[in-house]
Amino acid sequence: MSASTLPQRVSSMDAYRGFVMFLMMAEVLELGHISKSLPDSAFWAFLAFHQDHVAWVGCSLHDLIQPSFSFLVGVALPYSVASRMAQGQNFRSLMGHTIQRALILIFLGIFLRSMHREQTNFTFEDTLTQIGLGYPFLFWLGFRSFKTQLIALAVILGGYWLAFALYPLPGAAFNYEAVGVAANWEHNLTGFAAHWNKNTNLAWAFDQWFLNLFPREKEFIRNGGGYATLSFVPTLGTMVLGLLAGNWLKDNTLPKEKIKRFATVGVGLLVVGSLLNWLGICPNVKRIWTPTWTLFSGGWCFLLLAVFYWLVDVQGYKKAFFWLIIIGMNSIAAYVISHTISDFIHHSFQIHLSQTYDQWLGQHYASLVRGGAILLGEWLILYWMYRNRIFVRI
Repeated sequence: MSASTLPQRVSSMDAYRGFVMFLMMAEVLELGHISKSLPDSAFWAFLAFHQDHVAWVGCSLHDLIQPSFSFLVGVALPYSVASRMAQGQNFRSLMGHTIQRALILIFLGIFLRSMHREQTNFTFEDTLTQIGLGYPFLFWLGFRSFKTQLIALAVILGGYWLAFALYPLPGAAFNYEAVGVAANWEHNLTGFAAHWNKNTNLAWAFDQWFLNLFPREKEFIRNGGGYATLSFVPTLGTMVLGLLAGNWLKDNTLPKEKIKRFATVGVGLLVVGSLLNWLGICPNVKRIWTPTWTLFSGGWCFLLLAVFYWLVDVQGYKKAFFWLIIIGMNSIAAYVISHTISDFIHHSFQIHLSQTYDQWLGQHYASLVRGGAILLGEWLILYWMYRNRIFVRI
């Protein structure tokens, strides 16, 4: 493939990626604090709900961050492979780079989860780590046929569902308190769906064995949020959905046909996911990434990709989304920055402006002012990197 035939960069992917990274970075706004201080405000309650993860079954806007980021890894793969093959790289060298990239993502995720701890926190539920664990398999599937990719997706989701369904439910004497779940927790599922309850499922049992193979400050018994290492398996399913979308995006189909396809698949996945949840076949739980969640969140990912593609690449509103594109083009840097220097930026404002600069709008909105200042500082760093053509690539 010559340089002239290389697929051009699709700005909508950067805008979409920038959007989900911005949602993650915006956690510093702590809208939940505002909602608690203004309990009668439906407006702030709505925003607070969508800036947090749901307790178990269900979905908020915040819950769509990780699946979107994972989905976009799959979307970008056909473009990345085409670019590297145009440079003369063969499958073997590409696979070597893939394994290297996967290892970096895994260890970067562990590094970020180990900050402010006494020793390395070997945990594998971080977004980067989950992507890294599944990335080599995604790359291999990238060279397979559409049919093979669909079969792989079905095997991943069907096999994961079956494994959970066959894992025995806890007995009457099970100590729920020991795993951080009240026996009468309002979000506990009953009947067949109980196979996907918090810290009593197959993935939890796996982590009780697997995570204790590593040196730890104390024995692993449970994850407070119910997150699990094995979620990388259905997360791979999300990335495969992205791979399908990336191949469709890269082909020569007319833009309106691509949008129609994305919208149709997106709505279809939402319907199937909702039905599986409603019928009790498999609950829609992001925290353990149930197969239903892969389909349901994948539906939203297809719809969001369609919207960004239509606005940015078809309608040409690139300038309006420029501030998001800056974030999306340096997503790894944005991820690391948001996890490392937020406190530094806040304390710098305290030093150079005022210890109480975040009280500008009053006590109720302190987190909004403080978080806004941090967000501005982080975005300016990313903008400086963009202007100086500094892009963190793995």
